[in-house]
Amino acid sequence: MKVAVLDITGKDTGRKVELSKDVFGIEPNDHAIYLDVKQYLANQRQGTHKAKERAEITGSTRKIKKQKGTGTARAGSIKSGVFRGGGRMFGPRPRDYSFKLNKNLKRLARKSALSIQANDKNLVVVEDFNFETPKTKNFIDVLKAFDVDTKKSLFVLSSENTNVYLSSRNLKKSKVIKASELNTYGVLNANKIIITEGSLEDINTNLSK
Repeated sequence: MKVAVLDITGKDTGRKVELSKDVFGIEPNDHAIYLDVKQYLANQRQGTHKAKERAEITGSTRKIKKQKGTGTARAGSIKSGVFRGGGRMFGPRPRDYSFKLNKNLKRLARKSALSIQANDKNLVVVEDFNFETPKTKNFIDVLKAFDVDTKKSLFVLSSENTNVYLSSRNLKKSKVIKASELNTYGVLNANKIIITEGSLEDINTNLSK
């Protein structure tokens, strides 16, 4: 699959690059995508939720009424979860939501996500670029050139580019990452993916193993 290489103004440079069929042209595996996205979202959870149970509530341990003869259920403590101000029954406790996935499955999921976006014509290849200084306006001009200034976009660079990253940091709908940081959720969550020429080789190397 050949695609045209554009410059940062959105114009055709007259050159084309070949997208690897093993990475951008496979039959998507929906279950692999599901598992990888599920793991990504699970890893974002802090798991610090906590509710006090009856043993952690401050209060009297006096038996609040006699055992029998009241006509209502027996009650031994004001800290019981059935009373207002009592502990919560089976409340949330701190836990780790993360789980392990096989590397081959994660690689398959990322290739499937890239193939879906490539098939939907949501993938653009641009020549490598840089900014002299961090400036959000320059990055917004790039977004407008590709008509993604009001949409979610993902920029994949070949290496860490501080000026480009800092220029995009204030824009909620745009994200700049390195090729090694590519993940299934980020690929599918973007309306358009802008990949630099230099990052294509890194993507092919990382996903063709």
